[in-house]
Amino acid sequence: MKNKIILFWAIVILTIISIVIINVKPTRLGLDLKGGSRIVLEAQTTETVAKVTQDMMDALKATLDKRINPQGISEITIQQIEDKRLLIEIPKDSDLKEVRRKLSEIAELEFKKPILDDNDNVTGWESSGLTGKDLTKAEVGTDSAGKWLIHLNFNDQGAKKFAKLTREFKGYPIAIYFNGEVMSEPVVQTEITGGQAQITGEFTYEKAKEDVDLLNAGALPVPAKILEENAVSPTLGDDSLHKSFVAGFIGLGLVMLFMIFYYRVPGLIADIALVIYSLITFAVFKVTGVTLTLAGIAGFILSIGMAVDANILIFERTKEELRAGRTLFTAINSGFDRAFTSIFDSNMSTIITCAILYFLGSNIVKGFALTLAIGVIVSMFSAITVTKNFMHLTFGTGQLKHPGMFGLKESDINEAYEASETQREKAKFGVLD
Repeated sequence: MKNKIILFWAIVILTIISIVIINVKPTRLGLDLKGGSRIVLEAQTTETVAKVTQDMMDALKATLDKRINPQGISEITIQQIEDKRLLIEIPKDSDLKEVRRKLSEIAELEFKKPILDDNDNVTGWESSGLTGKDLTKAEVGTDSAGKWLIHLNFNDQGAKKFAKLTREFKGYPIAIYFNGEVMSEPVVQTEITGGQAQITGEFTYEKAKEDVDLLNAGALPVPAKILEENAVSPTLGDDSLHKSFVAGFIGLGLVMLFMIFYYRVPGLIADIALVIYSLITFAVFKVTGVTLTLAGIAGFILSIGMAVDANILIFERTKEELRAGRTLFTAINSGFDRAFTSIFDSNMSTIITCAILYFLGSNIVKGFALTLAIGVIVSMFSAITVTKNFMHLTFGTGQLKHPGMFGLKESDINEAYEASETQREKAKFGVLD
């Protein structure tokens, strides 16, 4: 019982934290609900790029998408509208200044080797052939003094290039250029064969994280220029948002009334768990920076229905156990255990589907898949942990004295208990049917 009390208060604290987050952090709404900005970007030809091909445009679109929407939750959309132009639509709650910077910054990383005179003095730099294309991943880290730096991990080809560079110029500095500017000039102490390097400097965490995001997204395959930018009105607006929430609350209210009418006290417990589930899920949306579109809200509402479905499976199993003459503690535990497999299989199928939609779908589909997946994961915690804990604290461990609290008839329960008692008496004297 002590553990159940501790878990109860942990759930209460988690609910309070969720309420605080919901009230403190603003809700990010998508372009369809709040409007935003529309930017037209054009790929540029250069001395080295005489013609912009479709492959270049595809690569440019993919790189920009990784830069401005790396997690698929910002609801920023990119689409090609002409041979050399991309249309980027950005929700109002996004950091427009930061998006502009990421759209136009080339993010080219180069390692340059020193040019030495007869006295081994460095007189200049030339490219070594080691660039950002040889990276597999960049990460933010700290040195022994706690200063921020950038960890670089090279692919096999890059590791070989870096080993050769550090072997040939041991005792000399090499220059690390980012966007044409020197970020660091470390002196090579020994040959480095592990395929890893570090960029040090006077980094703040925000600056290091910005550069890491750009490095992981990759350099632009072709330079791009912003041609025009204008504001976009919401396609649906406050009226549609209001109607969506009203529809959601009406639907939720009807479901909650049904649960109380059909399952009585367990139904009320499920309704309380459902409110807790909704608060936790919405708080997770805000913490992770999910931008809610109408599709995302639909995913959230659908996950609420799945949370109710899990409770229905559990309660029906529990009622079966009570009809079989089990005590409350045994019936509740057995009901949850027997329903878990069905709940897990159903939710895992949904999560797998969400993963496919997230990785293969458009940004709008990603928003729906992400909100649904988060909701399903939290609903499993709500059904298995919250509801079960409240059921044990409410009903205890003895026999069910008031079957109507579960929506059952007294005759069913009494007959079951009498049959169970007879079996127990027979077992005492070694008599088995």
